[in-house]
Amino acid sequence: MLRALPTEVQQQAFFRYWTCKEAYIKARGEGLSLPLDQFEVSLASGEPAAILGIQQDPSEASGWSIQELTPAPGYVAALAVEGHGWRVTCWQWPGPRQQSL
Repeated sequence: MLRALPTEVQQQAFFRYWTCKEAYIKARGEGLSLPLDQFEVSLASGEPAAILGIQQDPSEASGWSIQELTPAPGYVAALAVEGHGWRVTCWQWPGPRQQSL
């Protein structure tokens, strides 16, 4: 998937992909004991990140959602949550500015 992208965006795509995978294994509480090749994350351009499939239980993928975050320019983060319909609210510290995603 990464090699198919233009060279100038491959590094950014790698970090987005890795961060989403890492968020999922941490949310499950398994860390790297869950091999990264046992599930697939989609980062299609212009679409929200999503878990496409999990080898152990393919139907489980639809029960999870991922929210990509940009905490600062040049940085990426992701939050994986079991379920849907949740909302992330971020605050800038210090200061009163609030941003809903």
